[in-house]
Amino acid sequence: MEKFGNAKQLNPNKFKDYTFLLPSALFLLAFLVYPILYNILLSFKDINIGNLIQGEQPFVGIENYITVLKDPLFGKALVNSLIFTVATIIFSTSIGFALALLFNKSFPGHKWMRSILLIAWMTPIIIIGTVFSWMLSGENGIINEFLLQSGFISQPVYWLTNPNSALISIIIANIWISIPFSMVILLSGLQGLPSGIYEAAKIDGANKIKQFYYITLPLMKPTILVLLMLGVIFTFKVFDLIYIMTGGGPADSTQVIPFLAYQLSFSMYRFGEGAALSNISFFLIGMIAILYLYLIRKEEVM
Repeated sequence: MEKFGNAKQLNPNKFKDYTFLLPSALFLLAFLVYPILYNILLSFKDINIGNLIQGEQPFVGIENYITVLKDPLFGKALVNSLIFTVATIIFSTSIGFALALLFNKSFPGHKWMRSILLIAWMTPIIIIGTVFSWMLSGENGIINEFLLQSGFISQPVYWLTNPNSALISIIIANIWISIPFSMVILLSGLQGLPSGIYEAAKIDGANKIKQFYYITLPLMKPTILVLLMLGVIFTFKVFDLIYIMTGGGPADSTQVIPFLAYQLSFSMYRFGEGAALSNISFFLIGMIAILYLYLIRKEEVM
């Protein structure tokens, strides 16, 4: 009986380690879990600037979701988001991979050159957006000046106010921001590859191209999948760069889902619809994360 009683006694040291997790858990609950749950609740209510002040917030079910999905602007924002995300991922990953292969080699000055490239990643978005807006200015932008002096164009191009070029201009700016991140992730993967495999392949007569396609790419596949997932999540939710450079215009040519959700909530004061659109975006990103986990598991099985 004495042993049984001792076994039932609570050991105070058993829960001591968990107390160190309490601040992080409270932080996540306050700034992550609660906002998500509250946003889900808002999406099922009809909330605008009028009834928000009066305190009347009628429950409307999925009506906000239906309204958002039927809005033609949602379709345009979704297409722009997909174009913006896919183009950024393709070019930033490709250029980042090329730079990672370059800086994986040892040559004079490679460390400080790599550090300089990281400036784009560490610079605040508001500064990058402002600088690109100046560079792409139709009146006195350096891009127009260079193209005019080189003879590529005969008159200034209004990059950010032309619906045909505004989205492309923002994509270029976002690619410039994303390249250093892609380079760092891929470079860390390259530095972890075993050098013995390349030596054996070289002895067998494999040239650099064959080594890349048959050794580097297969071994780098898990790292590339991680980069693609993070890149899609970070790019799909880009808001600040578009807000600074074009504000969703001209003629909604740079309208994307995060910016449309912002406008619904804080410009049109249709808080329920804005919350619904945010949840739709959250769902799409969640599906991408599930696809990533499936591919990783499939890779481990193989």
